[in-house]
Amino acid sequence: MAVSSDYTPPQDPLEILHHDAQILVVNKPAGLLSVPGRGEHLADCLLTRVQAVFPEALLVHRLDRDTSGILVFALTPHAQRHLSMQFEKRTAKKAYVARLEGRLEPRSGEVDLPLIVDWPNRPRQMVCHETGKPAVTEYRVMKYGEGETRVRLTPKTGRTHQLRVHMMALGHAILGDPLYATGVAREDHDRMMLHSEELRIKHPDSAESMKFRAKAPF
Repeated sequence: MAVSSDYTPPQDPLEILHHDAQILVVNKPAGLLSVPGRGEHLADCLLTRVQAVFPEALLVHRLDRDTSGILVFALTPHAQRHLSMQFEKRTAKKAYVARLEGRLEPRSGEVDLPLIVDWPNRPRQMVCHETGKPAVTEYRVMKYGEGETRVRLTPKTGRTHQLRVHMMALGHAILGDPLYATGVAREDHDRMMLHSEELRIKHPDSAESMKFRAKAPF
């Protein structure tokens, strides 16, 4: 089944991984927007669901609709500034798990390809060496399956669709990706096989290093 462009977000209850006076860490399900889209039909999102329980919650970063995994929200303006700076300066560390089409070789490497929005085909992004913004992704093969590869992806930058476009550029689209995968790689999966599994940040108050993990559901 292809991932539909119709927006029918899952109704899973909020999965809270950590909560204190400054931060809230949740596990976002695939198919749910991080923030509201344009139009009433795209109003349901993780941010509004979180704010229904924690009205003071503030956005720090986001995940694509079809990506699942860890998101951190700030519960004070101080925490939002502190966390936003960590993402901006890339001291916040993220690790993703993905299932890719085909056999990715070599077993580890780095993708350094600049990205820019593909204007006629928005929201698609594309590689552009002339006007693209720097984008770097490290990858490591976890295991090979039948016609597919399971990888750990570590983005060094935070461009839109970065992991999706970088894997496609290597010739190994993420399975179930509604924008970049084609044929059976897209149609035979009920979700995009990309999950934000690990996040490392420093706590806004104590500066203590914290690691959060949510195992990939695929």
